[in-house]
Amino acid sequence: MVIALLLCVLAFLPIVLMNPAPKGEGFRPDVDVAAIARNATGVAGFTPVTPDTGDTFKPNYARWESGTGSGVPTWEIGFLTPKENFIGLTQTSQANPTWVLQQTENLPVTGTRNAGGQEWELRDSGKEKRSMVLEYRGTTIVLSGTAKLDEFATLAAAVVKSAEQAPPASAPATATSSAQP
Repeated sequence: MVIALLLCVLAFLPIVLMNPAPKGEGFRPDVDVAAIARNATGVAGFTPVTPDTGDTFKPNYARWESGTGSGVPTWEIGFLTPKENFIGLTQTSQANPTWVLQQTENLPVTGTRNAGGQEWELRDSGKEKRSMVLEYRGTTIVLSGTAKLDEFATLAAAVVKSAEQAPPASAPATATSSAQP
C-alpha cells in the first residue's frame, strides 16, 4: 500500500511542477462604462452616471437591468477599489422604499455622510457591509459594498460630479393612445 501511494505521488508530482505560477493580478475586464451608459440612456429615461475616478477605481461590469425580477429598472456598475474591496453602484428613477431596503440588504440607517457636496444617507452593519443612498436630480443612487468609508466617499464624490453634468431625470414615460377618426 505504501508503494502504491509513493507511485501515485511520483506520477502526480511532475504535473504539479510543470504548471506555471500565475503572473500579475489576474484577469481584469476592460469595461467602457461611458459607451455602455450611452446605449442605456435611451431606455433608462435618465442619463446614467458615469463616475470618472481616473485609474483608482476599476469598473468590472456596467449594465442596464430591465427590472423584470424586481420591477425596478436599474443602471448598475461594479467597482474594484484601490484597496481591493468592492462597491456596487445602482441608479434608478423608479425607486420605492422596498427596493431601497433590498438594495441595502436591510441595513439600518446610521446617519448621513457628506460626499461631493451632497448629504448621503449612511447605512452600516457595523461589520463589513455598508451602503450610501442619495436621491438626486430625479434618481436614486445606491452605493453598496465592503469598502471603507473613505473609499465610499471618494466614489460618491465622483458620482455626484457625474450626476451634475447630466440633465435631470424626467418622469417615466407612460403609453398613451389617441383615437384617430
